[in-house]
Amino acid sequence: MSSSEIIVSLDIGTSKVRAIIGEITNGAINIIGVGSADSEGIRKGAIVDIDQTVRSIRNAIDHAERMVGIQISEVCIGIQGNHIALQTNHGVVAVSNEDREIGEEDIERVMQAARVVALPPEREIIGVVPRQFLVDGLEGISDPRGMIGVRLEVEATIITGTKTSLHNLIRCVEKADLHISDRVLMSLASGSMSLTKDERTMGTVLVDIGAGSTTVSVFEGGGLVATSTLPVGGEHVTNDISYGLRTHTEQAEKFKLKYGCSLISDAAEDQKFKVMRMGSNVEKEFTQVDLANIIEPRMQEIFHLVRQEVRRLGYGDKVNGYVLTGGTVSMPGTLSLAQQELESSVRIAVPDFIGVRDPAFNNGVGMLHYVVKSARAKSMSVSVKKPAARKVATSSVSTSPKPGLFERLKNYFSEFI
Repeated sequence: MSSSEIIVSLDIGTSKVRAIIGEITNGAINIIGVGSADSEGIRKGAIVDIDQTVRSIRNAIDHAERMVGIQISEVCIGIQGNHIALQTNHGVVAVSNEDREIGEEDIERVMQAARVVALPPEREIIGVVPRQFLVDGLEGISDPRGMIGVRLEVEATIITGTKTSLHNLIRCVEKADLHISDRVLMSLASGSMSLTKDERTMGTVLVDIGAGSTTVSVFEGGGLVATSTLPVGGEHVTNDISYGLRTHTEQAEKFKLKYGCSLISDAAEDQKFKVMRMGSNVEKEFTQVDLANIIEPRMQEIFHLVRQEVRRLGYGDKVNGYVLTGGTVSMPGTLSLAQQELESSVRIAVPDFIGVRDPAFNNGVGMLHYVVKSARAKSMSVSVKKPAARKVATSSVSTSPKPGLFERLKNYFSEFI
């Protein structure tokens, strides 16, 4: 096997922490390892306990390392939450080359010029995403490299977040003995993989329904134009089931995953299960229809809030469709209910990679896709080392498998398929 580049994404969610190892060969991504762990210390997408979060991160990384047989030292992390804000800015520079050919240095300088923006002291820039370049007033240029001009401009989207939230997240990752190679806005990462070029251009809402929150991201004109986070998600569905069936939250989550259905009309009366209720030693029998009667109102509320939020952001009449992602949308009946409530074309985005064909992995795989696609992937160096005595710490990692590795991968991935 030829030398390959290894990159690792870390998706720190409310219910799960997921580490996904991607092998990049000739620009193509192969998912070679997945590690997940229950998320502790995070509530509604925000870190509330540093030590518990560090343990969750470490457990997910250890899980991924054991699977593939490499040691991970660098990861790219996803940023999300209600502290994220977007604003547009303009950068202008003179082309530096004597022959007036625009090069990498000019693009770097104009992007730095776009970063010059007045921010409140509690906020910092996460990233700058170019929407279009202008060469001597000519608009609509996506890549000006090699063009001839005197004046280079960029219209860019500045992504900012609160220092407290960002630094707490970075602190947790660093305490888990990991170095951060890149910070990626989760909405951008997921959108780059989940949406087609036409969807990003014509106006589409990406709805990521996680456990603790729902992120609404509006794409138009080829880029992200607005994002917002709603404090409601799959965890609220679980709590409703817990109250409705009068059982423990852990049991409610199991019943949701096994028998949950978002639409009462799609639920089966003959699907029955027994519940040990709190304060009693007697089990009571319920049907999938009983469960759907609890789930449907909450899911209706989530989609109602999503539609309301899109209107509040000012894109109510500009949206041509919705794309759903996140672990909660895997529940049967969710797509049909979303189509009814949103009154628009709706589809569910699922990563097309063996072992991660589940909307819950969309963010993690999307980060890998985004990093590879962006220019930053060219200069990123990810340090990994095999568990043998020889250490490897370069961006090109030889990944010759040991005997039996493919068999272990096959057995592991069969759990997800």
